[in-house]
Amino acid sequence: MASMSRRNLLRAGVAGGVAGTLFEAPAFASADSRPVITHGVQSGDATADSAVVWARADRPGRLWVQASRRPDFRGSRVVRGPLVTPETGLTGKVRLRGLPAGERIHYRARVESLDRPGRFSLPVDGTLRTAPTRRADIRFVWTGDVAGQGWGIDPEHGGMRLFESARLRRPDFFLHSGDTVYADGPLAETVTLPDGRIWRNLLTDAKLKVAETLDEYRGQYAYNLLDDAYRRFVASVPQINQWDDHEVTNNWYPGEILDDARYTEKRVDVLAARAHQAYHEWVPTPQRTGPVYRKIPYGPLLDVFVLDMRTVKDPNDGNTYADRTRGLLGREQRQWLIDGLRRSRATWKVIANDLPLGLVVPDGAVAQEGVAQGDAGRPAGREIEFAEVLRAAHRHGVTGIVFLTADVHYTAAHHYDPARAAVADFTPFWEFVSGPAHAGAFGPNALDGTFGPEAVFVHAPPVANTSPALGYQHFGEVEIDGESGAFTVHLRDRDGVALWSTTLRP
Repeated sequence: MASMSRRNLLRAGVAGGVAGTLFEAPAFASADSRPVITHGVQSGDATADSAVVWARADRPGRLWVQASRRPDFRGSRVVRGPLVTPETGLTGKVRLRGLPAGERIHYRARVESLDRPGRFSLPVDGTLRTAPTRRADIRFVWTGDVAGQGWGIDPEHGGMRLFESARLRRPDFFLHSGDTVYADGPLAETVTLPDGRIWRNLLTDAKLKVAETLDEYRGQYAYNLLDDAYRRFVASVPQINQWDDHEVTNNWYPGEILDDARYTEKRVDVLAARAHQAYHEWVPTPQRTGPVYRKIPYGPLLDVFVLDMRTVKDPNDGNTYADRTRGLLGREQRQWLIDGLRRSRATWKVIANDLPLGLVVPDGAVAQEGVAQGDAGRPAGREIEFAEVLRAAHRHGVTGIVFLTADVHYTAAHHYDPARAAVADFTPFWEFVSGPAHAGAFGPNALDGTFGPEAVFVHAPPVANTSPALGYQHFGEVEIDGESGAFTVHLRDRDGVALWSTTLRP
């Protein structure tokens, strides 16, 4: 065994506790053996009375989920889930309903053999917290960007240790602000660090090339779940996930034709359809098709508006046009957001935008990937969409808007004020940036002056693509006080140390 490569160890099921290859039954399986849950359990989109629970098996079977208020599962109920088959990548999800609000729920997943009904896998346990319906303390974390820029799982450098730091904060939920995987980021076995140390990536077949097939996209999610800290985290903290670009390929938009020699399939729409299927198979969201924007109500103090800034995105160009029919959100989602903000009675309205509002995010020399394009003039291009949202919220007296984002691979706090802006009809607000969770660190990016941002705090690396071994990995934490409604933000490093904090008052 000592002579086997790290890649072959993974294929043999030694590393990460995964039997066989990621998508085949293990070689030792026999007709009378138990099914095996291969990648732990996850939960997501937890509301006051429901949540999604996810698991994957090593062979076709029936997913069952047991849920209880008690860790010993007394008084539990069992929910019969779907069949897990090769058509779903052997993954399955169960929507638990009728849960008690504001409580810790213990759940347990098993897979039943199709060949021998009544024979179950060993159970795998997880926990989640449902949203409150009354005023209560709330704590959640957010970040983005996992296993990017060639930095995969290296146990000798602590693996994805940020997720252990985040788990120890005991958050009620986790907002994953996009780039949940890097499907366009193959890994090399080793990378030499600036100080001469060697970073050694765990490897799987799916991480040796850019993802193009459905199984290759599935393998991106399977890879992240090989990390012990990440797997512990997602088993104990319900997620809210965003659909972004590296789930497909860098800076993609509908209709794009790639000019990239690494790809044999150049049509991004074809790649996005495969990636979309893998995303919904492996991420604990309730949807299976269509855009993935939605509102997660979290009691009287918080509504979370999760944007989809990819599905109807227009082509990346100079972003200076004045066409109001184009943008990142599209007419339907834009109106949904305006109406949702106006109707919300929550004290705080968090808008989860996977592309920052005021930071310039270039796509090459002349095109723009994000909202801004780098001037301080009147709204143009995609800024028009957000000017409309902010104007409508202001005119309807909406307060408590906070944007939370990632994408740029550093952490920052931006305050937006019409007194500094080219437009005057919006209410001042904050945008907080976090990340990366486990990827190359970059930044800082230039600020666009259209909406009057001020960079109040920035923590970025001295050089581009700084390794996770050198720090500059970040997550953000929000604490909402149940009594006063105060909204406190901590921008934390990989070890959970608060680099900067502020408290917003209702």
